[in-house]
Amino acid sequence: MTDTLSALGASVASSLPELLEIRRDLHAHPELSRQETRTTGLVAARLEQAGIRVRRLSGTGLVADLGADQPAYRVALRADMDALPVQESTGLPFASVTDGVTHACGHDVHVTALIGAMLALKEHEQVLLERGTAVRAVFQAAEEVIPGGALEAIAEGVMEGVDAIFAVHCDPSLDVGQIGLREGPITAACDHIRVHLTGRGGHTSRPQLTEDLTYALAKVVTDVPAALSRRLDPRAGAALVWGVVRSGTASNVIPSTGECSGTLRMLDANAWLSVGPVLDEIVQGVVAPYGVEARLERVKGVPPVVNQADAIDALRFACLGTGLQIAPTIQSLGGEDYSWYLAHAPGAMARLGTRTPGGRTYDLHQGDVVVDEDAIGCGARLLASVVVAHTVKAGGDTIDIETGAHE
Repeated sequence: MTDTLSALGASVASSLPELLEIRRDLHAHPELSRQETRTTGLVAARLEQAGIRVRRLSGTGLVADLGADQPAYRVALRADMDALPVQESTGLPFASVTDGVTHACGHDVHVTALIGAMLALKEHEQVLLERGTAVRAVFQAAEEVIPGGALEAIAEGVMEGVDAIFAVHCDPSLDVGQIGLREGPITAACDHIRVHLTGRGGHTSRPQLTEDLTYALAKVVTDVPAALSRRLDPRAGAALVWGVVRSGTASNVIPSTGECSGTLRMLDANAWLSVGPVLDEIVQGVVAPYGVEARLERVKGVPPVVNQADAIDALRFACLGTGLQIAPTIQSLGGEDYSWYLAHAPGAMARLGTRTPGGRTYDLHQGDVVVDEDAIGCGARLLASVVVAHTVKAGGDTIDIETGAHE
């Protein structure tokens, strides 16, 4: 296996100049969720040029296949393609040319790394054919919206015949060359929450003649998260955080409508499944003394990503064979629709270090985030190598974690 991993690494290394150009092109031309037309076309054209079979999905996104036509084992690799409605402020020479849109979450890196992995695997396709292995690359649209484009891709059959699936996600808290691995849950469940209030408005000089909606809205913002923390097991790790609070247009007028919206994130999947009625009960209880009417909208998002043990082992072997450093990582409250794929096949998501050693730690989803571009080659090597490592492991071979030798 070590010889194969070395060969894959060499192939990735030879393609790095081109991969850098691709990433900078993608970064300069970001596209929002379900608008990734140019990105889809660029990826499809490059993979088809390499002789890789491509199938475009409805709307945007695509699936690419190589290896055995009738495989004994199929490994899928997933990358998300969409950008964020955030203004870029990096000042990079290849900064976004689209006003108000940028790749502030690193999906341009994910896409480029997967292109690099597929090109390397295509060069060594004979190894896959000899082992009866197939590889499927899923370039998915609309990860940044809830419930996410993964469900749409799955509905179009991308997981049919897939035995395992892997992905990476940029992590600016890890140095480039480091791979964050964690067995078990690595992300959280995430929903969008909106509370809409209606009531009899009026003049601020006569609040007793109104249903003081603004005051009631303030109580929702402060009291609902507090009450929820006392109704759920603390081990559920629930966090209800508001991003929008909107009510009124004049300082001396009590409005008749208002709303707040935010996200509800939870570490525990079982609590996530049962929280809906509890949350609605709390909202109604909080607004009851003020006479307003409340309507709770919960857009159910994604469950936690739960990394499977064998898949993490394969990632460890892949790191060993590619010279990447394994770093421990914690479960975060971030949501990821990659979790839906894991309902159809075991797999794992690894965190891809993007911080320049000794450099600044950026925050994702901010317009100033800068990725160390060496992460592209690291991600490509890891994704290509985990295909081989997991296939070897799934075939029943034993692998020496110290040397990578298998028998």
